[in-house]
Amino acid sequence: MFIDLVTVRVTAGTGGSGCTSFRREKFAPMGGPDGGDGGKGGDVIVRGDSNLATLLDFKYRDHWEAERGEHGMGSNKTGRSGSDVIMPVPPGTVIRDRDTGERIAEVLEHGEEIRVAKGGRGGKGNAFFATATHQAPREWQPGEEGEARNLELELKLIADIGLVGQPNAGKSTLLSVISAARPKIADYPFTTLAPNLGVVQLSDSRTFVVADIPGIIEGAHEGKGLGLRFLRHIERTRLLAFMIPIDAMDWQAEYDQLRQEVSQYSAELAAKPHCVVFTKLDLLGEPYVPEIEAPGAFAKLSISAAGRIGLDELKATWWTQLLEMRKQGA
Repeated sequence: MFIDLVTVRVTAGTGGSGCTSFRREKFAPMGGPDGGDGGKGGDVIVRGDSNLATLLDFKYRDHWEAERGEHGMGSNKTGRSGSDVIMPVPPGTVIRDRDTGERIAEVLEHGEEIRVAKGGRGGKGNAFFATATHQAPREWQPGEEGEARNLELELKLIADIGLVGQPNAGKSTLLSVISAARPKIADYPFTTLAPNLGVVQLSDSRTFVVADIPGIIEGAHEGKGLGLRFLRHIERTRLLAFMIPIDAMDWQAEYDQLRQEVSQYSAELAAKPHCVVFTKLDLLGEPYVPEIEAPGAFAKLSISAAGRIGLDELKATWWTQLLEMRKQGA
């Protein structure tokens, strides 16, 4: 099950209270105050974990609470601090405050940690309040409450290339051929109900990641079909590949519609480098690249994933473009 948007409640630990105590030892009749401070409450921390691919765990555990700090004790003993609680998330997760809409942070790398709720400070014991003129204080402080907040976690897949196209454009077939990914493939629309990632292996240990995004139809940016739900996943891709089947009724109209849906969803996304890939070339039986107007496209290619036609040129073109972007720091 692919889960990419969840709401959770996080509560940091409350600090321990300070202690009121007086030293009582033989031969020390005026021992004075020795109440220790309370321990700090645990924090709630989000940590990137590349072993995860979805936010499924948060469907079964929607409340994360850190341990509270222990109270202070006599003999100036400070209470033990509460343990932090770690929330593992896949890289590409955006964290927002559910109540205010504030964007707190985003986790992009494995092992990256972000504190989302701070534990409460421990209270002071009576030893802290002793002065030259106030030698037997009985004051103490309670521990502070830990932060509590409702969070929204949104996963946006991280990939080098995003495959964008209408249902049954051949995206899943291409991904299954050029990588070890095994997405569902069938001859009916909306076969792909969740994004799939595949690692493409070239020679000399060169690799890049391709994301197969569920089909985008007209009006996807308004929530029609599956597009609005999964358009977020191509925001993190570096290149876009617009997939158009060679047997489409109108190549230009299909390309324009895909570009329009992407641009209406995000102008920044529409500005990413892109190419046009005509699929199902095996239906023609001969090499052919249709002529369409695609301003800004760095390449126009025709392939057949089923017939293994044009795939080497496609991968080489993608790799060359990715290298050029890395040189430019993109």
